Amino acid sequence: MKKILALLLALCMVFALAACGESKAPEQPAEEPAEAPAEAPAEETPAEEPAEATEMRVAMITDYGDITDQSFNQTTYEACKAYCEENGVDFTYFKPAGDTTADRVAMVEKAVDEDYNVVVMPGFAFAGTIAEVQDEYPEVKFIALDVSEFDIMSSFKNEKDAHLSANVYSAVYQEELCGYMAGYAAVKMGYKHLGFLGGMAVPAVVRYGFGFVQGADAAAKELGIENEVAVEYVYGNQFFGDADITAYMDTWYGEKGVEVVFACGGGIFTSAAEAAAKVEGKVIGVDVDQAGIIDTAYGEGLTVTSAMKGLAETVKHMLSEIAAGNFANYGGKVENLGLISENAEENYVQLPMESTVWNDGFTQDNYKELVKAMFDGTVTVESISDASAMPEHVITVNEYGNIK
Repeated sequence: MKKILALLLALCMVFALAACGESKAPEQPAEEPAEAPAEAPAEETPAEEPAEATEMRVAMITDYGDITDQSFNQTTYEACKAYCEENGVDFTYFKPAGDTTADRVAMVEKAVDEDYNVVVMPGFAFAGTIAEVQDEYPEVKFIALDVSEFDIMSSFKNEKDAHLSANVYSAVYQEELCGYMAGYAAVKMGYKHLGFLGGMAVPAVVRYGFGFVQGADAAAKELGIENEVAVEYVYGNQFFGDADITAYMDTWYGEKGVEVVFACGGGIFTSAAEAAAKVEGKVIGVDVDQAGIIDTAYGEGLTVTSAMKGLAETVKHMLSEIAAGNFANYGGKVENLGLISENAEENYVQLPMESTVWNDGFTQDNYKELVKAMFDGTVTVESISDASAMPEHVITVNEYGNIK
């Protein structure tokens, strides 16, 4: 019996030693990767920042015009370029070969192929492009300017397929408000014979024009000169000036005695400015503060004011939000931007403080009072996008349709 117990005790000691040996074997290699988890957080810390902050690459695609159109495309291009240079972000732009959705889609494809993951598209003409590419490139963030939800939804062949994806954000603007400001200011400044030269009768241009009429009408009523104020109203049916449109403007400024023309639509302002310069007439700029552009090219003091919308501000804001990882707050939305403050200079639609030719009839203080009244609802402006639905008015408005 004692021999058996001794044998069992010996066997237990052997197994215990074997077990100890096995437990130590994996401990040696385990010590090496044990340090890796301690180092990993230090290596991964930068990746915890928004991916857009380090990987964002921005491409802009032009619509009808190019980056020297002194209007919509140029403003968007310069805003993208300025932001990207300031923040060390890769940026380029693409100009479509033609004026079709297929041409614009081709440029989106080229941008994506070249690893650009933020695409900025200015103008309603991109509606069809958005409908085609938004789901094709879900990893790309699209920023559209002036592309309405209606434009996008109407671009789908099948109404049931119409939608706006979470990787698309579009900003549209209440052009009727700054158009109103410009028309109101012009009449208050003493101009009684006004003209509106639109590019094409697309919603944004129509809202500008009909806002302009409403503003001129309101100012004439306040001054009690309803029977003395007239607006000549026409569309060029293109977004650039040429000899034919300049000749038409020559007639307005010359034979008709028009004093100031609100030229609204890309580069079409060149025809109005060229004609105005011949007879010391005046013009009103659009989209951006065009005083520097127009006055430098055609004559000092030619530009009375400009009806502006915050294209550059929108671009810079959205690129900043993407870099901060906040695009989810905007994706899948179309925002209608207008007045956000009673402070005139804080709004997405406004007249320029510095270059507007203020006078005793309409001062900066008068302008600030107008904006405050518009912001609090004392003054209301009708938003109309249908070119055939001219707003009610008591002043004379002569409509001529299209020049071409």
